[in-house]
Amino acid sequence: MTTLQRLVESYVAVWNEPDPQRRRAAVRELWAPDAVHVLQPPEEIRRAAAGIGFDHPVLEARGHDALDVRVARAHDEFVAPGAYVFRARGDADRLRDVVKFRWEMVPRAGGPAAGTGLEVLLLAADGRIAADYQFIEA
Repeated sequence: MTTLQRLVESYVAVWNEPDPQRRRAAVRELWAPDAVHVLQPPEEIRRAAAGIGFDHPVLEARGHDALDVRVARAHDEFVAPGAYVFRARGDADRLRDVVKFRWEMVPRAGGPAAGTGLEVLLLAADGRIAADYQFIEA
């Protein structure tokens, strides 16, 4: 497994990790201490925000504690109930310190993806994630 594959598999695994302590440790291993996760909200949130005058809403989590909350919240909503798991789509690519890949949220029992997204990561000098841009595509 290449370094790129390990990074992507570790990234996806943290969102599926059921143990809060292991998940917290994985967040600290993957992201730099002052890293930021920036999420382009799903379409329904963008429409609601536009309705009250916010044309370009962005959601942001900065630092290990906020990242841990973000990952835990996604896990609790989508993975913990047993309905879905996240997985990489196998299209990861790297150009210097930028990594991009697509992921999908699929039913644990099988079937078509219930959600997909594009992840663009900017890596710090130590190889951890400095900035994480997430685009929900479907």
